[in-house]
Amino acid sequence: MPDISYPLAERTLPNGLRVLVSEDHTVPTVTLNIWVKVGSRDEVVGRTGFAHLFEHLMFQGSRHVPSGEHFSSLLAAGGRLNASTWFDRTNYFETVPKGALELALWLEADRHGRLLDAVTQENLDNQRDVVKEEKRQRYDNAPYGNAMRDVYATIFPEGHPYHHPTIGSMADLEAATLADVHAFFAQHYGPNNSVLTIVGDVTEAEAFELVERHFGPLPPTATRRVEGAMPPLPPLTAPVRFEHRAAVPNDRLYLAFRLPADGTTDFLAAGLALDILGGLSSSRMVERLVRTETIATGLSAHPMGLAGGVSLGIISVDVLDEVDPAVVERAICEELDRFAAHGPTEEELEAAVAETERSWLSALAGQDERADQISHYAALYDDPGYLNSFLDQVRAVTAAQIHEAATAYLLPQQRAVVAYLVEPDAGGSESPGDLTSVQAGVAQ
Repeated sequence: MPDISYPLAERTLPNGLRVLVSEDHTVPTVTLNIWVKVGSRDEVVGRTGFAHLFEHLMFQGSRHVPSGEHFSSLLAAGGRLNASTWFDRTNYFETVPKGALELALWLEADRHGRLLDAVTQENLDNQRDVVKEEKRQRYDNAPYGNAMRDVYATIFPEGHPYHHPTIGSMADLEAATLADVHAFFAQHYGPNNSVLTIVGDVTEAEAFELVERHFGPLPPTATRRVEGAMPPLPPLTAPVRFEHRAAVPNDRLYLAFRLPADGTTDFLAAGLALDILGGLSSSRMVERLVRTETIATGLSAHPMGLAGGVSLGIISVDVLDEVDPAVVERAICEELDRFAAHGPTEEELEAAVAETERSWLSALAGQDERADQISHYAALYDDPGYLNSFLDQVRAVTAAQIHEAATAYLLPQQRAVVAYLVEPDAGGSESPGDLTSVQAGVAQ
C-alpha cells in the first residue's frame, strides 16, 4: 500500500489569512491556489449568481492592474490560470515558473484586497453579458445542459442553499445594482475568509515571506461564514420526480440521493457503495443494464461531496432507443434493493478501494490538484492534511459500513428522479425551444 506523506507547513497571518505551503522541488514550477469561502449557498433569494459573477469580475482589473492584465501578465511569464465557482466556495489558481511566484502573489493580493476600484458600472454590465452568454452556451443550448439544475431543484427544498445552481438567475443578475455587487464583495472577500495554498519549487520560508509581503497589509474585511450553520438534511421519505421533454438525443435518467456531508465516514461508505453499484466498469448496474440486458447505452454513479450538512449521490443512465425508461428505472431500483439486502462482496469492496486509490494518487501527482485538495479541506473542514490521510480512511471502511450506508441513504424510496425524455415527433415542426416539463412530489 502506498504511503502518502506530502510535507505541509501552515501559518495564519494577523489579518486571518490561512497559508499552507507544501514544498516539491521535482519541477521548477509553483502552484498558487486560493479558496474563498463563498459560493452559491451564500446567496440570498433575489440575488443569486453573485458568487459566479465575481469569478468573472476578478479578472477585469483591480486598483493597480488594468482590465485583462491578470491573465496576460501570467501567460506572458509562462503560467496557466483559471478560476471556478461551486456551492461552497470560489477558487482562483495558477501554476507559474518559480521566478513568477511573486508576480502571481502581487496580482492575487491586489484583486483580493483592492478589486472594487475596478468594479464600475461598465465592467458590471460587460460581465453580466458574459455570464448570460455562458448560460446560453453551457446550459440552455446544450441537450442536457440544465439537468443538474433540475436535480438540485428537485432533491433540495425551496429555500435550501443548494436548491439553485451556481450560474444563478439571469433575472437576479439583471436586477443587481452596482451597490449590491460592491456589498457582496465587501461581505465575503477578505483575507479572513480565504485559504491560500502554495505547492511547488519554493521553500517554506520563502513562501511565507512573500505571502506576508503582499497579503499582510490587507485588512480583515470579510464577514466570516459561520461554519456548520446548515443543519443536516435527511434522506427523502418518498420518491419525487421531474420530467422534461425536449429535443435530446436519447432518454436520460438521473437518480439523486441525499448523502451525509463530505468528510464523514458515512459519506465515504456511501461513495464506495455507489462505486460498486455503478461507478466502475465492472459495477453491478453496468453489468446488468449495459452488458447483459442491453437496455442502456451507458451508466455512471458517483458521490458529490458538499460541506453544508448534506451531499449528493447521482446515478445517471442513457436509455437505449425504443426501451421504456420505466423499465430501466425499475431495474436500477431492483439493484438498489438487492444491494440493501445483502451488501457488497469482498471482491467488490477490494475493486472499489483500488479504483479510489488509483484516482486519488493520479490526481495528487500534479501540483495543481494537490494544492486544490489542500485548500479544499483546510477551507471547508479545517483538515489540510486530509490529502495524506484520505486513503487510510477509505481503506478502513468495512463491508458492513457500506451495507449500513446503503440501507440508510440509497434505498429506492429515497430517490429523486429527473428524466430528460425525447419529445415525440410532431411532424418536423419541433424546434429545440419547444419544451414541456412535469413535476410530481415536493422535496421536504
